[in-house]
Amino acid sequence: MKLKRIALGILILMAIGFLLRGWIYRHTVVYKSIGHRTGYSATDNKLIELIHAKADKQTSHDIEDIIKLSLSITSHQLNYTTGKCDIDPNKLVHSRKTHCVGYAKFFAVTCNFLLEKHGLAGQWTAEPQIGQIYFCGMNIHPYFKSSFFKNHDFVIIENKATGEVFAVDPTVNDYLLVDLVTFVQ
Repeated sequence: MKLKRIALGILILMAIGFLLRGWIYRHTVVYKSIGHRTGYSATDNKLIELIHAKADKQTSHDIEDIIKLSLSITSHQLNYTTGKCDIDPNKLVHSRKTHCVGYAKFFAVTCNFLLEKHGLAGQWTAEPQIGQIYFCGMNIHPYFKSSFFKNHDFVIIENKATGEVFAVDPTVNDYLLVDLVTFVQ
């Protein structure tokens, strides 16, 4: 009987952790930008058709819905790899395997394309960032020996007029389903 209560308690804690994963992540993990990545434009017909097909099903065109749709498209299109891979979104639509740099660039291209499509490109822009991740205030990157983990890419979506910023990590979204992340400048 005691074992059943312990198992039930563990299941309840796991369910709560799963339901609150976004809140927990945003309150324990902070992203800081240490630079910008150059962006791309959508030029490949398959990429353009993919974005149009998904966008045509969307009824709301506010910034948060555009961000969510861009994350969804990115997550469905890409698979993570640590191996050699493309980072150009126009190639990734075919190869589909990339790391955080490719995820960030693909998301930014998708988001900027949707912003343009819905007449919001004059107000908002999505820009890939080279970042450092801090867990509970501690930079995690010095703890990795591989140069592969010297930084981590994410994207900021900024309102050009007001300075309002949303930050997303498309790689983390793909695996943990966390949409927005905490960003400090």
